[in-house]
Order: sequence, then structure tokens, then C-alpha cells
Amino acid sequence: MVNKLYLGLVHNPVLNKFGEIVTTSITNLDMHDISRTALTFGVKKFFIINRLQSQRELFQRVKTFWESDVARKYNENRTEAMRIISFAENIDEVTEEIKKLEGDCPLIITTSAKQCPGQTEYERIGDLTQPLLLLLGTGNGLAGEVLNSADYCLTPIPGVNDYNHLSVRSAAAIILDRLTSNK
Repeated sequence: MVNKLYLGLVHNPVLNKFGEIVTTSITNLDMHDISRTALTFGVKKFFIINRLQSQRELFQRVKTFWESDVARKYNENRTEAMRIISFAENIDEVTEEIKKLEGDCPLIITTSAKQCPGQTEYERIGDLTQPLLLLLGTGNGLAGEVLNSADYCLTPIPGVNDYNHLSVRSAAAIILDRLTSNK
């Protein structure tokens, strides 16, 4: 079972539907749904990774609301989950923060809905003892440079047919369950 697990939701560099590298916008829904899932599965910290100042400001507005007394009275569980979320401009910033927290650089684990050479089964990740940074891509997935620089890329989540385009929130829940399961 993984016990030093960190999560990053990457908004740049990711691909659009034409295969171009873009920066996507953060969403309130991703922030609070994925933070709830992350806390449920023992993630130590959940990072929103986006290089744009306007997106940092949006992130801060949403986070500030969920830290308020009004939000705490409205939904204490969501407020608790939002405590593990942070903003970072890039993946390097995240790895440096994890290194400071853990005293060791994390292994980078990426995800893709596409089959790629050398993908790793979930069971193999569970045996690792180093800190782990799981990166999920928004848009149409992580850019090749992120996938190619990772230590591991997980196998895609199979469906029952050829259609394979889960929301990032759904994929996060499935992947975290598989990585942290004792089965």
C-alpha cells in the first residue's frame, strides 16, 4: 500500500483535441471533488499545477471561500478536504516541495488513456517506498514531454468497449483506489 502519495492535476503542459500543447483552466468542481477523493485515499497533498497568474487568483478565491466560516457551516467535509490542496506553477515546483517535506525526491507517475510502450501495472507501484507524485492531465491528457520524463506511466483504465475518455475526477478516483488497495 502506498503511504507517501502526492497528487498533481496538471493544466500545463497538456494537449487539446488537436494534439497541441495548451494550458487549461482550473475548475471549482475538479478542486473540491478531487481533493475529497484524495483525502479519502490518503493523499498527503493535492497540487493544482497551472502557470497562469489568473488561474492562481481563481484558485485562491475558491480556496479562501472553502476556508471560511460560511463554507465550514455549509459543508464541513468539503472544507476539511480542501486543506490538502495547493497551487504550483509547474511540476518542478511540486517535486521541490515534496523533497522538502519528505527529504527525498518523489518518483513521478503519470497516467494516460492511451496505450504506450513500457506502461506499468498498478500492483508494481504499491511496492515502492519512495514518495510518489501521481500526475493527472486535464484537457486531452499530459503532453509527451511529461509522459516521457516520468519514472512510471500507469496502464490505461479499461472500459468495456473502445470508448475511453473518463473525466479527470472519475479517473482520479479509480486510480487512487487501485494504488491504495490492499487487494
